[in-house]
Amino acid sequence: MANNKHKTYWPHMIVGFLMLAIVLGYWTVKAATSMPVQETNDYMMKYQQSDLNINEILESKQKFDSKYQIRLMGAEEITVMDNVNSKRAQSNQVKLAMGPNHFSYAVTDKSGNAVRDLNVSFLLTRPHTVADDQMIETVLMSGDTYVTPEINITKPGRYTLQLRAKAGNMTGYSQLEAYLKPKK
Repeated sequence: MANNKHKTYWPHMIVGFLMLAIVLGYWTVKAATSMPVQETNDYMMKYQQSDLNINEILESKQKFDSKYQIRLMGAEEITVMDNVNSKRAQSNQVKLAMGPNHFSYAVTDKSGNAVRDLNVSFLLTRPHTVADDQMIETVLMSGDTYVTPEINITKPGRYTLQLRAKAGNMTGYSQLEAYLKPKK
């Protein structure tokens, strides 16, 4: 019988790799569950609804845009510098104030006349979360503009102002970036 004084370590390596795989699998699951998934609310509806009906939504929007125009009135803007490292153009953002805010939208036809018989809804949302959404189902007309009731904004950061205007089988959308500077 041969006397083997050389030890083999391959069984230890297999057990070590197995333990490493279990630890990394546990870490992956723990990291994934600690970051909740947030739904988007493009077109002021759940992602599943907009995904299923995107062709009808875009067709309706195109019809609306061919007859009407939506503009935010009287809002102060923050000038955003273009990022030199990005090819994406940056648009100016609406400046929000801490506390109560209201927004006035003018919906006009192509000749500049105010359109009064629309069903208008407004949504104040934050990118990547729906926790702070403030939805106003019916925005009433005051003069020649649709004015939201006062909306209290307390958290600084990025926001999105979304407006949906329905006229028969046509629906128009306005989506603007907004920002509330933190207090110093």
